[in-house]
Amino acid sequence: MSSPLERLSGGALRWLDANVEFFDPFSASARSSTHGKAKAALELALLCHCASRLPDPPDVLGGATALVRKLWQDPGLPRLFEDTPRYASTYGLIFAALAPDGIDGTQVRAALDRLDPGFLTPRDKSPYQRVEVRYYADKAGVRHRVEPMAELLPLSPLVAFRAAEPGEGSPLTVPQAYALTHTGFYASDFGRSAPGLGGGALAHARDLVRRMLLHCVEHDLWDLAVELVLTQFVLGAEPLDTPEGAAAVERLAGVQRPDGAIPGRSAALRAPASATDGEFFRKAYHTTLVTALTALIVSSPRPS
Repeated sequence: MSSPLERLSGGALRWLDANVEFFDPFSASARSSTHGKAKAALELALLCHCASRLPDPPDVLGGATALVRKLWQDPGLPRLFEDTPRYASTYGLIFAALAPDGIDGTQVRAALDRLDPGFLTPRDKSPYQRVEVRYYADKAGVRHRVEPMAELLPLSPLVAFRAAEPGEGSPLTVPQAYALTHTGFYASDFGRSAPGLGGGALAHARDLVRRMLLHCVEHDLWDLAVELVLTQFVLGAEPLDTPEGAAAVERLAGVQRPDGAIPGRSAALRAPASATDGEFFRKAYHTTLVTALTALIVSSPRPS
């Protein structure tokens, strides 16, 4: 009999495969905003990138992988970034970092040429934002002036954030919690390496994740919960061996639909029964994709 994690993974991957057309920003099915179309394509590329590094990549991602390879050679995708100036440099850098191997790199080079030079410096950026820029710039092979990760981590959410006292509500705000999880992803290359924390700093980060994950399970914050499960893993813990990690997986398995989708970021934001296919995709795709990503990474052997 399959475990809750295996069922989560299999169902989420099947739903993503069945709905891959919605990730194509040039498909008639993709009716979200320009920013939403670009973001969905980049997130699909991240899933394919991380899955390709696993010992046994799932065959069900074949359609997604083919779409990413096609989009990364289409001049139309980088143009979408220019339509959202606030995110243009961020998305252009991520686009370059997640380029599949063996493609024509013309569009990747063009995207890098359009980056704001100041974007690749520490200027006006929080420690978390500098961690993000450094991670993707290093992955893209782009020169930058952001300080080394070892200097950034003590200033980052993993170490610098402090949880609210018990009885004061959520241990962290929602934006803080997402900054915490993403910092863990980048510092560890999504579980490919140790995050560079030790001693008290590592214990603090693990406790912060534990407390926030308990809150998310209690309040049905599904998207944050699954990201925190992955953060537990990249910080060296085995999530299924912790009460909060096991509870989060069981809760996600309980809300997963028969078609494999997680129907929204939280109980409060779940897609209504009246949602069209496109509306449901916009509500469900991110949490379903992160669920697939988390389940694949957590269930695979740690790199030696």
